[in-house]
Formats: sequence, structure tokens, C-alpha cells
Amino acid sequence: MSDTGYKLLFSHPEMVRDLLTGYIPGDWVHDADFTTLERINASYVSESEKERHDDMVWRVRIHDRWLWVYLVLEFQSRPDSWMAVRMLVYLGLLAQDLIRRDALHDGKLPPILPVVLYNGDPSWSVPTDVIDCFVQAPGGLQRYLPRLSYHLIDEARLRQHPSEPVRNFSDALFRLEHSRSPEDMRRVLQALDSLMRDEATQSLRRAFGVWLKSLLRRKVPAPRMDEVDKINDIMEADTMLAERIGNWFDEATRKGIEQGIEQGIEQGMQQGIEQGMQQGEAAILLRLIGRKFGPDTAERYRARVEQADADTLLSWSDRIFTAEAPEEIFQ
Repeated sequence: MSDTGYKLLFSHPEMVRDLLTGYIPGDWVHDADFTTLERINASYVSESEKERHDDMVWRVRIHDRWLWVYLVLEFQSRPDSWMAVRMLVYLGLLAQDLIRRDALHDGKLPPILPVVLYNGDPSWSVPTDVIDCFVQAPGGLQRYLPRLSYHLIDEARLRQHPSEPVRNFSDALFRLEHSRSPEDMRRVLQALDSLMRDEATQSLRRAFGVWLKSLLRRKVPAPRMDEVDKINDIMEADTMLAERIGNWFDEATRKGIEQGIEQGIEQGMQQGIEQGMQQGEAAILLRLIGRKFGPDTAERYRARVEQADADTLLSWSDRIFTAEAPEEIFQ
């Protein structure tokens, strides 16, 4: 599902810069001039395509040429098995647009870096190279299958320790998204607060505030959502705010436990009723067998009757009136 707060955050060049420098390998980052980082309008994508994905196209200068970055923010509840095919289509459209606008270098296309940022819980276990989406080609034809890989950033699988210092804005975002306690959240907010004091970062600070309130609304009980909205600057991670967040988390945990107990009691009562009915039906059937075929016969079939479910017992009880031998009951 699309997250407006995430899209707002990654519309800031500082976030994209930190994402690239922190999570994309290679020596190229040392040569990139991130002061030239700019977002390009993906006008070549049709309206129907725009509805299917949240793409962002950026470019950054490396020496005398541009590196284009195709960033997809993936918020589906589970990985998309055809992401590699989607990337092939998206980059093809981008390449066509670059050719049409003559945005070439020595008559060739500039390099394009495809990146997928995924924040779902299930592990991303689908192909990252489009060739793996095809079956094995007949002999001699494998070379004609397309090849295109994208770089995956799987948030939930990033190795981040709460005690380590916050490296940059993207690192702070991922830590907040997967924070396990109010103390972890407070530590990250304090680091962010000190990083975003100057005038140049106020727009990004407001974007973090919008996203953070959205995050808290998912974590705190519904009655507390109004209190979240009333916080003026949620980025000021003072002690009082940290205590309020801690209380909200505790309340949410307590309510979750109470709901679990109530559901457990309800399920237990239902199971008890069903078990009691089954035991009563088994006792009646054994009594009927004993009356018709003798107590020894009833005892011989006791274990089988007591282990049967309610529907089976009902079927057996119907047969006892026409059965001439006990074996006919259990056919």
C-alpha cells in the first residue's frame, strides 16, 4: 500500500543522497557531486502506470556525465514476483525518453541505476534479475533472453543495532520504522533533532514530522490518536514526549493482551461446549449399542466411539436402528 509520508520524505534530495551513499555499493559515490542531485518528472509514464507504482527518477552528476537513478518505493504487503519485469518496462520507457530528448553521452545512453526500496515484513525472495523470470530457453537461445538487475534495499533485513549512532537521514528513517521500544525511538529522534536545526533542513524536518505522526497512529491505541495530532513538533524528543510515547506503547500492549485473553476465553468456551456435546453423543451411542448387542460389545467399541467427531457419531447413531450386527454401524 502506498505511503504518502514516505513519498514526501523521498522527494527531498537529502534523503535520496543518504540512501545512495549509505546503501548502494561501489566507488562511484566518491566521484558523485550530490549538490547536483535533482528529481526529474517521469512524464513519459502513462497515467495507468503511475497508479501501479510509486516511482521517482533522479539524476546526479559524476564528472562530465549524468547517472540516472530509478527509485521504486514498494509498499505491498508481500514481494512482487514480477518486479524485475516491471523494472525492465520502466527502464525501457526511461531510455526511450532519454533518446527522444537527446539526453545522450557520445551518442549512447547514460547509466541508469534501478533501486527498489521495500518496507514489508515478508522477506524479499523473488528474482532481482529479469532473466530468472523466464524458463530455460531451448539450446542456443539462452543468449537472447533479457538481462537486467535491480538493487534491492530490504528495510526489515538491514543490520541495525539500536546502540549504534545514527549515520544519516535514511538510516534514521529505517530505525524509526522498525523501532522495538519507545527508548529506541527517542534515541533516534534526539539524533535527528540535532541534525535538522538549520534553515535548510526545515522542509525535511516537517516531512519527518508528518511521517512520524502516521507511524505513531499505527502503533498507539485509537483513543490516543488525537493526542498525537496535537503535538506541535514531534521531532523534539524531550523526556516528557518520550514518556508519553512509552505510555501509549504500554497501553497498546496491554490492550492487545486483554483482547488476546478475551478471545482465548471465548474460544475455550466454544471448544468446551463442542467437546461436551461430543462426549454426550458418544455416551448415548454406547448405551444404545449395549442395549441392542450387549454390554461387552459396547465396551469393545468404546475407544472408537469416544474418539469420533460429532458428525460421525450422528451418522453412526442413525445406523443403529437398522443394523443387524455391530459392524454395520461403523461401515
